[in-house]
This record gives sequence, C-alpha cells and structure tokens, in this order.
Amino acid sequence: MAISKLTRAIIVITTISGAVMELIDSSIVNVALNNISGNLGATTEDASWVVTSYAIANVIVIPMTGFLSRFFGRKNYYLSSIIIFTIASYMCGASTSLWMLVFWRFIQGLGGGALLSVSQGILFEAFDPSEKSKASGIFGMGVVIGPTIGPMLGGYIVDNYSWPLIFTINIPIGVIAALLTWRYIDKKPEELVIDRKVIKVDYIGILSLAAGVGALQYVLEKGQTDDWFENEAIRIMTTIAFVGLALFIWWEITTKQPVINLKVMKSTNLIGSNVITFVCGFGLYSSVYIFPLMVQRAMGYTPTESGLSLIPSALASIIAMPLIGNLMGKGVSPLIFVAAGFLFFISHGFLASQASPEASRAWFTYVQIFRGLGTSCLTVPLLTQAVVGLKPKDIPYGISLNNMSRQLGGAFGIGLMNTYAARRMAVHRSDLVSNLQGNNILLQERLHRISNTLTAKGVNRLQAKSQAAYATLDHAISNQAQMRAYLDGFLLISIFFIAAVPFILMLKTKPMDAATRARIASEAH
Repeated sequence: MAISKLTRAIIVITTISGAVMELIDSSIVNVALNNISGNLGATTEDASWVVTSYAIANVIVIPMTGFLSRFFGRKNYYLSSIIIFTIASYMCGASTSLWMLVFWRFIQGLGGGALLSVSQGILFEAFDPSEKSKASGIFGMGVVIGPTIGPMLGGYIVDNYSWPLIFTINIPIGVIAALLTWRYIDKKPEELVIDRKVIKVDYIGILSLAAGVGALQYVLEKGQTDDWFENEAIRIMTTIAFVGLALFIWWEITTKQPVINLKVMKSTNLIGSNVITFVCGFGLYSSVYIFPLMVQRAMGYTPTESGLSLIPSALASIIAMPLIGNLMGKGVSPLIFVAAGFLFFISHGFLASQASPEASRAWFTYVQIFRGLGTSCLTVPLLTQAVVGLKPKDIPYGISLNNMSRQLGGAFGIGLMNTYAARRMAVHRSDLVSNLQGNNILLQERLHRISNTLTAKGVNRLQAKSQAAYATLDHAISNQAQMRAYLDGFLLISIFFIAAVPFILMLKTKPMDAATRARIASEAH
C-alpha cells in the first residue's frame, strides 16, 4: 500500500532516530569512563563494565531479533524496545552506584538490540523496490553519524555538565520516537494474526547463551584482579561459561526450533567471515575503549579533546563506505577490501603502539584514519561473504550470527584489554623502578629539579627534598607505565589481525543477484 511523502518522512525520522540513539550510546560512554569511575568511586577496570554490559546484552538479543519480531509482532517489539531503552536511559542517569549503572546499561542494551536491525527493515518497507538504494544510503548515513558524534557529544557533556546527562539526553528522543512509532508505523498483515502457540520459545537456548556469555565476560574482566583460578568465584564462573556455551551449541544444533540456527555454520564462508568479524569487533571496540583512557590519563586530554580525536576515523568511514559499496556493485571482489581492511587495521595498531607522551594530535589523526578505513573495508564485505552459498531462508540466520560475532568480539576485546593493560602496566612499572638506583646521577638530578620546583610553589624545602619529590617521581613512573601498557594494547590488536590472516583463505566469492544483495542490505545493521 502506497504511503504519503509526509508519512514516509516521519518513518525515516523515526527509524533513523532510534538507530542513531542506539549507536550514540554505544560510543558516548567511552570518553566519560574516567569521570564515571572517579565520581562513583570505582576502578577503571570495574567501570569498563558500563561498556561491556551493554555489549553483552547486544550479543544476547541481536541474534534473537528475528524470533522476537515474529513472536510479539515487529511493531510491538520495536515500540517496546524504544520504551525499554528510554526508561533504562533515565535509570542510568539516576544511578548512584557503579553496579546499579551496570545493571541498567545491560537493560538498555537489551532494548537497543532491536533499534538497528528492526528499524532498518521498517525503513526499507517505506520505499518502493526501485528506491532501495536510496533507503540504504539514508540508513547508512545514520549508522555513520551515530559513532561520529557520540564521543564528541559525550566529551562536551562531561566537560560542561555532568556524566548522567549522556544517558538522560535520550529521554526526549525516545519519547518522540515511541509516539511516532505508535502513530505512524503500521503492523504487517501477519502481525495481526500471530498464533503464539505455534511459535515455540527456545528457553534453553536463550538462558544457556546468556549464562555462558555473561560468565565468560566476568572471568575476563575480574580474572586479573581476583588472581584468576586461585579465586573460587573465578573457578565457578569458568565452569558456568564452559557448560553454558557447550549446552547452547549442542542444543541449538539438535532442537527443531532453535532461537539461533547454528546448522548454517556448515558453510566455510560463514565460519571464516565470523572469525574475521569477531577479530574486527575486537579491534574496533578495544581500540575505541583504550584510546580515550590513554590520552586522558597519560597525556592530559580533556574528554572533549579525546572525543574530537576520534572524529577522523568516522569521517574516513563516511567517505569510504559509499565508494566501497559502489565498487562492489560494479563487480570488484569483496576479498580485495577484506585484505585492505586487514592491512589498515594492522597498520593502525602498529602505528598507535609507537606513540609517545609527546605525540601530536596530527599523529593520532593518521592512526584514527587507518582504523576508519579498516572498519569500512571489513564491515559490508564480510557481511556479504557470510551469506555466500547460503539458501535464501538461511540468510537471516547468517546475518544474525555475523552481527553477534562482531558484538561478541567487542565484549571480549574490552574484557581482555583490561586484563592485558593491567598486567603490562605492572611489568613496565617494575622495569622502570628497577632502573632507579640510589647512586644514579640522572636520578639525583631529576629529584633535585623536582625539589626546586616544589619549593618554588611553596612546599617546605625539607619536605620537598624527601617524600614530596619521591611521590612526584612515583606518579611520573606510574603515568609512563600506564602509557606503555596502553601502547602494548594497540600492538595486541595488530597481533590478533595477523593471526586471523589464514581465515581469509576460507572466503570464496560468488556472484549475487540484485534480490539477494537487497535482502542483505535490508537485514544487516
């Protein structure tokens, strides 16, 4: 049924608002973690759960969006997700403790899972088949705008207001989006006659996935601080993770109505693309996570400055994505872009690892551009490769698994990066301290300069020569060790990509008809 131009415009605004709101919230928090941890009296490692809990919720709910849309009806599910996201945003802003914030971020992630994939399907149906490319371009710009303005907006809010506003700013947008959805988005014919008795809920699959992923993330996040398997909670969570994920895989393969159809994993293309997508998620999320922490904690950037430093990456994506889409439409092999994406990401990690505390903003601009180009070269080509060889009915499952792999890689990356950075900081601090010998002339000169500086600022001379000078030197050592630890984290990203190179050989190209390409575009996010 044809719709008016006004209604179509409202649908575009509604769906883009939902998608952008979700994408902003996936990146806006990164530049505020330093302030959140300080305000709520938490360590940086614990504060990372604010990001990770959101990613875990996405991992759980994204592959289930197809099932949930069928069970509740797409409009009902989309409207409910907006309401859940908006309420959770308010509760995040009202949180008075870290773990209260983490809980509501998880609920926010459950609501946000539908705001990309479902909104894109709704948007595509508002356009005629001949205008699908226009719809794809509109949505693609929205997808890029969210991560672009997220860090910048977060930095501005934290510097000029307070961190709760990064969440409560969603409330008016969510209320408007919910009202427009209720009024202007129609139910599909099949939504009017849903027989929920026929649709079986895969409770075992859902619960085993949630338990396995959640427990695994706990082990990655807390293992370093809790002395790994010397801690009983870590041993229990490791067991839950292993049993939960094993049960999930076995059950989804054997049950007749799985929430996620793992049988499509027989495709070597899907296996290879999912492994690479996992590594891509690892590189993307962990890089965006550690970069603001590094420049704020070790280099003195403000949240606004760290947010602005991430913009070159998004601008590179805005320019590159349409070009890559056009070239693929003209028959250029996706494997060329996958190889280029690997090269860009490896270069990004290696160059970032060579930075120094005196590195200029121009240095990081080049580094961020490489990350943006790498992301652009991998996102759509990998999704295209994921469904090569799949039957039309299996394409949605392939896309869901690919999206889940990216989110899982991101959650894994943040957890691992926390542990890795903490261990590397301890190693670097030990190395630096071991070089401080009492008879070292350079050390004595450094302490003398520090003492003179402190005395000039009004510190008692005797105190300046003793504990104050050593405390200042200790702070400098810790700062340098922390900087080196984050640089090692960037190098780890390059190592992950190098290790994943053999999986490119599993990918094989195959021409796709226009209908298949349109279906991929409409169901991807």
